[in-house]
Amino acid sequence: MDDAAIISLYFERSQSAIKESHSKYGSYCRTISMNILHCREDADECLNDTWMKAWDTIPPQKPCCLSAFFGKIVRNISLSMWRKKHSQKRKNNETSLCLDELSECIPEQNSGSVAEDLELKDALDRFLEALEQNARIIFMKRYWYIIPVKKIAEELSMNEGAVKMSLLRTRKKLRQFLDEEGIYL
Repeated sequence: MDDAAIISLYFERSQSAIKESHSKYGSYCRTISMNILHCREDADECLNDTWMKAWDTIPPQKPCCLSAFFGKIVRNISLSMWRKKHSQKRKNNETSLCLDELSECIPEQNSGSVAEDLELKDALDRFLEALEQNARIIFMKRYWYIIPVKKIAEELSMNEGAVKMSLLRTRKKLRQFLDEEGIYL
């Protein structure tokens, strides 16, 4: 079923919208959640919460890209669960490593101001659009999908050092870009 038909099911308030969403995007969303949580039960819980959030959000929203819409929801829910479970202890796992790396540029907690959050989002979109394709792919795999450096290197037929260097350079460019945009974090 195509995205437009799935969105129509949500607007009709048909229960099959969730079934079709899960059928088409369930494994994609589970992978995102598993990369963050590393626990199938927690990932399944986040996936269920994703469908519930989508049900509550569509309508009135009408997403133009369901994969990105569901991916964002499951990622945010999974990160919230991860933060709650790890608030007292800071483990040295892939999720905390990614968040620590990215905190050089962007703090883990946002300001809470909608205007500032939108400004940051727009700046990040512009930054990512300006990156060369390979650097953007590496950056997104690491910080959106929380994929380990070793796996990124294997997927892109690169050595780990080259991936790490690309990530380091991209984080530095991001920090400089945000400073130039007047976004001080």
